[in-house]
Amino acid sequence: MISVRDLSKVYGNATAIQGVSFQVARGEILGFLGPNGAGKTTTMRILTCAIPPSGGTAEVEGRDIRDDSLGVRRSIGYLPENVPLYPEMRVREFLDFRGRLKGLAGARLRERVDHVLGRCWLADVERKVIGTLSKGYRQRVGIADALVGDPPILILDEPTVGLDPNQIRDVRKLVRDLAGEHTVILSTHILSEVEAVCDRVIIIAAGRLVLDDSLAALRASFERDATVQAEVQGPVETVRHALADIPGVRSVEVASVGDSVPRYVLVTEGGRDVREEVYRRVVKGGWTLRDLHREVRTLEDVFVEATVRAATGKANGAAASGAGARGEVE
Repeated sequence: MISVRDLSKVYGNATAIQGVSFQVARGEILGFLGPNGAGKTTTMRILTCAIPPSGGTAEVEGRDIRDDSLGVRRSIGYLPENVPLYPEMRVREFLDFRGRLKGLAGARLRERVDHVLGRCWLADVERKVIGTLSKGYRQRVGIADALVGDPPILILDEPTVGLDPNQIRDVRKLVRDLAGEHTVILSTHILSEVEAVCDRVIIIAAGRLVLDDSLAALRASFERDATVQAEVQGPVETVRHALADIPGVRSVEVASVGDSVPRYVLVTEGGRDVREEVYRRVVKGGWTLRDLHREVRTLEDVFVEATVRAATGKANGAAASGAGARGEVE
């Protein structure tokens, strides 16, 4: 459906993205993540043929973005972060206008406009002027615009930004409902949004792709990496040995010792949950259990680790380049 190969974009002396490659299967919902300035919007603008790449290429539905940009654009419905609407037009009037621009006419145009009005919960405001609508409704109009041409691919850039919790829930439900009918690339800063609606996640940082995996595989890895943590008041080494002796526990680290109650971090085989046995060992030893919980990594943890690692590498590279440049001048 979408194949991106070694994509790069350079603006003067600044590299926005470099060597980005990935594929998106038909009917998949892909979460496209990254910090501000990472290159997400640049990548999406290249895929929608709004700007050309400096290097590499991409194919959408078998059409090359360089050789058949019009065909690519016909295959994509795009919702940019700042939704471009005509505030003086009425909702149905706007969607009718946009449908005509996308080549629709007659009964097919009426059918598609009626369909997206219903699908995006806009039927009750179809005769209202867009400029009088709330931000949530205007966002729905933008999504309806992206859908009206019935494109096989949707690219949604921050579709829930600025919405209240109820509006966010509505947009998430809509994106989930689109699965199977459309291939969706969803760019967002809201990690819970990705976990709620996406099949797969890509993280881009400092212009490079740093992670590409399915949500199912990531969740499985989170479970495998889970630890059990306990705060136990008692003789530190005795407690540590008692906890290390629990079947399935690979290692026990003492995270804090001193005036505070020691915290023990148990690394177990396959992330096994041994909290019941920890409780029994503590009771048997006559010690005081202050806290006991299972710590599971989250998508947020992965995002922070990947982006910090990428930013650190970029900073180190820049420092090395700067030192070399100064050396030449001197």
